[in-house]
Amino acid sequence: MSEILKLFGTDGIRGTANSEPMTPDLVMRVGQAIGHILNSQPPVHKRERRMVLIGKDTRLSGYMLEQALSSGLNSMGVFVQLTGPLPTPGIGFLARNMRADAGIIISASHNAFHDNGIKVFGADGFKISSEMEEEIEHLVSQNKLNKFLPPSEGIGRSKRIDDAAGRYIVFAKNTFPLDQSLDGLRIVLDCANGASYKVAPAIFEELGAEVIVLGNQPNGFNINDKVGALFPEKVCEAVKKYRADVGISLDGDADRVIMADEKGEIVNGDHILSVCALHMNEEGLLPENTIVATQMSNLGLDLALNEHGIQVVRTDVGDKYVVEEMRKKGLSLGGEQSGHIIHLDHSTTGDGCVAALNVLAVMKSKGKKLSQLKKIFKDIPQVLINRKVKYKRPLEEVKGFNEMLRDVEKKLGKEGRTFIRYSGTEPVIRVLVEGKDRRLIGKCAEELASHLQKELS
Repeated sequence: MSEILKLFGTDGIRGTANSEPMTPDLVMRVGQAIGHILNSQPPVHKRERRMVLIGKDTRLSGYMLEQALSSGLNSMGVFVQLTGPLPTPGIGFLARNMRADAGIIISASHNAFHDNGIKVFGADGFKISSEMEEEIEHLVSQNKLNKFLPPSEGIGRSKRIDDAAGRYIVFAKNTFPLDQSLDGLRIVLDCANGASYKVAPAIFEELGAEVIVLGNQPNGFNINDKVGALFPEKVCEAVKKYRADVGISLDGDADRVIMADEKGEIVNGDHILSVCALHMNEEGLLPENTIVATQMSNLGLDLALNEHGIQVVRTDVGDKYVVEEMRKKGLSLGGEQSGHIIHLDHSTTGDGCVAALNVLAVMKSKGKKLSQLKKIFKDIPQVLINRKVKYKRPLEEVKGFNEMLRDVEKKLGKEGRTFIRYSGTEPVIRVLVEGKDRRLIGKCAEELASHLQKELS
């Protein structure tokens, strides 16, 4: 029996383009596996053939992988509709809106251009289950998919659709209150040279804002390259330069957002969650007076919202875990410090444009600047260090780590915490230390990160 390939991480399949698992032949088999699974399930919609949407961001390798994926699906008799560059949440929306059997986005999100990835959505617009991911991995590993191929007359076909971007623009605009507009607001918008470079400016401009656009010149190589949500300082500087009211930084596939207030100060995912949670609670729109965040969120988020009677439920890192918890508990708001913000009343996954629109709606409704709104949340000092590693061994097996961790936790006491994990998408260990003494947490984080990097390289 073949060894099962582990393809899926915390957010789909990801790797260096033209290296496994992101090679054309393996991606084609992933397409075949998805097609076979869809053909084996009872049809969601009454049509003769299964239909799958494929979108992508602006990476050079997107062309190659788009063809490989659609070829695999076509070989299983599946019809494919190609949307071209579109934000990840756009594919989640269109999978439902166009009654597709699945939606797939080819993107490595915030990673550099040399990486790429695959995220799969079901007919309901939500990311597929862990069980379906395991089934895909099993089928690809067995490499016996050719026995499921239909006869030549049963091959599917692919075609490009022209109105996907327009549909997403209308969807996003409809999440903004109909009795409001963005008239009078000057916005700096950074599209990260990624999937939102066309749709995001249109969304904010059509709602009435004056938009100064950065990162809207993709060339296949410059996605996330010192632009976008990983480099929000660029928008902060532009906000001050152009005297804008707010800055919006999206990442390469626009499923996350980091904002800047009118002073050019960063407003991260925790701040966005606090602003939206308090407003929704005041309007009676926050089920169970509860939101969902991950272990990476600042402890200050809990303290700020608890003062207003709002509870914070924490999950493992990854927006799919946030969504799972939200659906399980019937909640409508959740997200990550990194900027994945999920408004489940509107979207099935993190959506940078929708999240930004919700913040702008609060600003308009209250007649307040973002710097005023974010005051409800005071960050507790936090240090996050990312270090590249060669191996991802269980942390309890790393020599000397347990002893060092116990010593750090003793120093921090009850007013601090640590959270250490491997990245699910990169060969990286993330070390988070939180506490009131900035010098102490910085020293502790550096000691832990250096030790782990040494032992795991």
